Amino acid sequence: MSKQLVLSIKQKYFDEIKAGTKKIETREVRPATEKRYVILNADREIIDIIKYDTIKFLTGAYSGIRESMIVEVLGAQLDEVHDENDQPIIYEENGEENMMIDIVYDLGKIIS
Repeated sequence: MSKQLVLSIKQKYFDEIKAGTKKIETREVRPATEKRYVILNADREIIDIIKYDTIKFLTGAYSGIRESMIVEVLGAQLDEVHDENDQPIIYEENGEENMMIDIVYDLGKIIS
């Protein structure tokens, strides 16, 4: 059984994926969303990336009919975000320090 991630996306980026000009999708891994993207140990350290076979992109308003497409995921990797001095960016959220990390999905063919 394939595993699918569902993401909302702006129309502009949706159209770029559809046209084949946008080949990656990047999302911030934050405390509120990390369980969608990564597997954590008891100390909240990332131990692996959750593997998805496809991403279902939704666009438009949250009510009514939303345009969508399902896109193959070729791979995913984590990227630490650095400042202009090439230092990791640390931010505080919910009283805890976190390193800014993005997950980058390599997009393949449009399935539907």
